[in-house]
Amino acid sequence: MAPSGKAELAAEVWQRLFDFIIATAGHRNKVLGRYELTPNDSRALFALDGEGRTMGTLAAEWNCDASYATSVIDRLEAKGLAARRDRPGDRRVKLAVLTAHGSKIKHALRREIYHPPPELLALDTADLKALWHAAEKLKPSAT
Repeated sequence: MAPSGKAELAAEVWQRLFDFIIATAGHRNKVLGRYELTPNDSRALFALDGEGRTMGTLAAEWNCDASYATSVIDRLEAKGLAARRDRPGDRRVKLAVLTAHGSKIKHALRREIYHPPPELLALDTADLKALWHAAEKLKPSAT
């Protein structure tokens, strides 16, 4: 039986979602392992594009020190997935950008990691539509 209060219900839903994400981590880790990437490497890969990001903006997004963001970008750069470029108009600022190889790997990861786990595929269409509608309303807040 579902909790009757909204806060309790939200807490129960969050716990179930979180437990499901943790329980299905093996699939994600297996995919990342094939590309010799850590979860933080993949987070960085998904945060980068052709426009580039400064270490400061990455660190703020990840809630970490710029030195840690630099170390993650260093790993991607060593694998040929990212590169540092001068910011147009200000050579003092370096931008981390995806390389062509990085874009290719990012696309492959998106395809493989976003493949639904068997538990989702086992749900009937009505349940999947209800989950889709609920998930559509969830917007991560900027912190």
